Amino acid sequence: MRLTQDPIQVLLIFAKEDNQSDGFWWACDRAGYRCNIARTPESALECFLDKHQEIIVIDHRNSRYFDAEDICRSIRATKPSEHTVILAVVPRTSVDQEETSVLPLLNAGFNRQFMENSSITACYNELVQIEHGEVRSQFKLRACNAVFMALDHCQEAIEITSEDHVIQLYKTHRDEKYTGDNSQSETHSFKCKNRRKDSTDVKSITSQSSDAPSLQTRRYSSMARIHSMTIEAPITKVINIINAAQENSPITVAEALDRVLEILRTTELYSPQLGTKDEDPHTSDLVGGLMTDGLRRLSGNEYVFSKNMNLSHSHLSVPNSISDVPPCITQLLDNEESWDFNIFELEAVTNKRPLVYLGLKVFARFGVSEFLSCSEATLRAWLQVIEANYHSSNSYHNSTHAADVLHATAFFLGKERVKGSLDHLDEVAALIAATIHDVDHPGRTNSFLCNAGSELAILYNDTAVLESHHTALAFQLTTKDSKCNIFKNIDRNHYRTLRQAIIDMVLATEMTKHFEHVNKFVNSINKPMACEETSSDCECTANIKNFPDNQTLIKRMMIKCADVANPCRPLELCIEWAGRISEEYFAQTDEEKRQGLPVVMPVFDRNTCSIPKSQISFIDYFITDMFDAWDAFAHLPVLMQHLANNYKHWKTLDELKCKSLRLPSENNN
Repeated sequence: MRLTQDPIQVLLIFAKEDNQSDGFWWACDRAGYRCNIARTPESALECFLDKHQEIIVIDHRNSRYFDAEDICRSIRATKPSEHTVILAVVPRTSVDQEETSVLPLLNAGFNRQFMENSSITACYNELVQIEHGEVRSQFKLRACNAVFMALDHCQEAIEITSEDHVIQLYKTHRDEKYTGDNSQSETHSFKCKNRRKDSTDVKSITSQSSDAPSLQTRRYSSMARIHSMTIEAPITKVINIINAAQENSPITVAEALDRVLEILRTTELYSPQLGTKDEDPHTSDLVGGLMTDGLRRLSGNEYVFSKNMNLSHSHLSVPNSISDVPPCITQLLDNEESWDFNIFELEAVTNKRPLVYLGLKVFARFGVSEFLSCSEATLRAWLQVIEANYHSSNSYHNSTHAADVLHATAFFLGKERVKGSLDHLDEVAALIAATIHDVDHPGRTNSFLCNAGSELAILYNDTAVLESHHTALAFQLTTKDSKCNIFKNIDRNHYRTLRQAIIDMVLATEMTKHFEHVNKFVNSINKPMACEETSSDCECTANIKNFPDNQTLIKRMMIKCADVANPCRPLELCIEWAGRISEEYFAQTDEEKRQGLPVVMPVFDRNTCSIPKSQISFIDYFITDMFDAWDAFAHLPVLMQHLANNYKHWKTLDELKCKSLRLPSENNN
């Protein structure tokens, strides 16, 4: 197979025909390039999206007709432009005039500038240099990438040789790759195609053959760069492709690829750098408090919170069955399938025990008891035990928050595309995970526990401390008493699968991996789905069901969104949740100061904090992108409208220098 390239395509963007545009037109003709010309920004973008030209020449001499940099940016915003070289034609400077910097052009997306010169030969030389430099490098990079992608997807045995038939790489149908001999005494036997006859035979390549030394030397040197492919990870493939592309690239491209390699070799590929946002203390504190596991312990203070796994639950007033629920609660629960369901009203009428009542209703709707082959009495006892181990003294992380996350999860599971993408086991796992996801939460962050040297931080090695504790305790509470063991009647394999799914979802709520989960969802679910817009939803969900990894990504994204859905609730509910989480953070800051611990989120000082600013930062940094991605999959227009309204509320307060939940005039009403 030899690489062949179609004739180069060039797009000229000139508002008016003049000697310069003619010069490039005839230069394209001389070079054998296909050339199109556009007069307006709209026609230019339309032409590029249709033809995907390798070279674009934009007239940057006169801004009276159009803004060349705006055109460049609009083209750069499209996917095909990553393989396109964009040239700016700039006016010739006079002898006494200082030459301007090219940085503004580079920042706008141009690759090169061309000093105005209508000579056909000058235009021809410029285009040919671009072809032999950047264009061919881009072509080799795309070809290299295509070959490796083909190798990954091919189910047949593959052999790659040099021009003189020396084997460079061999890949079997079992994905075993051989990349040349590794020792002089070792023999590799495998099937390969004999190019001197149309048959397949078995050859043995060994150092004992007469031409072994030269063959060994040739093959070893040619394969040194990709020797690691025998056990390579996907990131290694990417790095190998980039290394190969660098070999014949112009210096500017090679330097850019060096920077790419530097980034790829870091361990935090999915964690964005704050950039200019780090100047905002609210954003910095939120990121520091939610996305790190804290500093090393700085004092002898140790924070221990009480755990009571043997509480007596007989004093709790819970229904014997769904039919025994008091009328006032039944009336409220009639609306539980609506996104605007008021969880705080349920909290009030159930005396801060909404989880049992909502759990019974939601679990019945999704057939959880039937799936687990457990009685309603067992399920009721389990919900009672789990709710009793939430701390009602916490302003935010209490059983009302758990009920709210359960409600959001059930709402998401009812959306058509989500429902079609998951199995019944996934639904049951999601509902259980939502119920237990914050059980026994102490009302303090992971960073606080690590800094305080708490028992849990030591037990879980300062890693996902609370999330690990929530899952471990929930399973301990469930399995230690047959009366509340909802898993006792399912077989071992089902239990293991269900348990793993529950653990995975609860651990996904830990914020240090937030951007990793969101980016994986976007790249594995959103982008392929966008490419299949022509296919039906049935085909799309069927494709997702065929890939368990995709189902895992959906479940993680679902519980993550359910866990922090407060900014997407109706305004009054959003304001109440904002007040509760702020109070919990204030209490943590107070305790950090009392104990002499590092203050994880200094802006959450009850005397100085601006709650609107903290909400704006949280929405900007964590919520908007995640819910945009989730909405693109699950279709949630009501939530997105609430999010916009709530953001506007916080922005208005901030602009008025108001630091509280509402304007003073509203508080007096």
